[in-house]
Amino acid sequence: MATVEERMKILRMVEAGTITAEEGAKLLAALEQSRKQERQSNRQAAPGAPGSPARWMRIRVTDTETGRAKVNINLPIGFVNLALKVGARFVPEAATLNMEELRQALLSGQQGKIVEVVEDGGELVEIFLE
Repeated sequence: MATVEERMKILRMVEAGTITAEEGAKLLAALEQSRKQERQSNRQAAPGAPGSPARWMRIRVTDTETGRAKVNINLPIGFVNLALKVGARFVPEAATLNMEELRQALLSGQQGKIVEVVEDGGELVEIFLE
C-alpha cells in the first residue's frame, strides 16, 4: 500500500487543480501497483535463493602441500562493506587482491567463489560470497 505521505501529495495536487481527479486516481493505482511488485520481489529474493544478494563472505586459507585448512572465517556482508571502506587505505598498492573489484562484487550481489590466489608461501586463499 502507498504511504500516507505519497497518497496525500497526490490528493493535494488534485485539490490544487494541478492534475484532474482521473489523473490522480491513475497515479494512486500506479503507486499501489508499484508497492505490490516491490513486496513480491522482496518475498522472491529470500536469503540464499538464487538471485538474492549474498549475506556472508567466507575466507578460507589452505596449505597447498598438506591440504589442511589454516584459516576459515565467516563474516556478515554488512561488516565486510564497512571493513572494505575503512581498510582500503591500508592495503599496499602491490597487493594481489584488487579491493575495488571485491567491493563491486559485493555491491552487485554476486555469489560463489570470487577470489582464488596461491601465495608464495604455499597457501591457497579463497574468498566466497554466499
